[in-house]
Amino acid sequence: MTGIKSIEDLRALKEKALLGLKQRETSNKPYIVVGMGTCGIAAGAREVMKAILDELEKRHMTDVLVSQTGCIGLCAKEPLVDVTLPGQPKVTYGNVNEAKARQIVAQHVVNGQPVYEWAINVVEAK
Repeated sequence: MTGIKSIEDLRALKEKALLGLKQRETSNKPYIVVGMGTCGIAAGAREVMKAILDELEKRHMTDVLVSQTGCIGLCAKEPLVDVTLPGQPKVTYGNVNEAKARQIVAQHVVNGQPVYEWAINVVEAK
């Protein structure tokens, strides 16, 4: 188990999680999140994640943070991929497959040009 035995342990865990989130938000590194809930996995999210990691490795891009998340709630648009570049809006892509994932890395992550035709949401940077 998690070893939480008191409210203080729970508060410490919460603070650690919030610090991790804040570090991601204030990071000067590109950040990619792949939706890996059961609906995403069933729609091909594992293959999308593998394609993203492979494409980053081929390009020797070790400064990109890549993570996964659970269900986002847009099952009809899975697999979902969020891309956030420093100083740019967060772009959420829907219905991503391996080929699209590779192009998103090449065009958006490498060249800073979002592929708006596949975007389902754009959130301006704070």
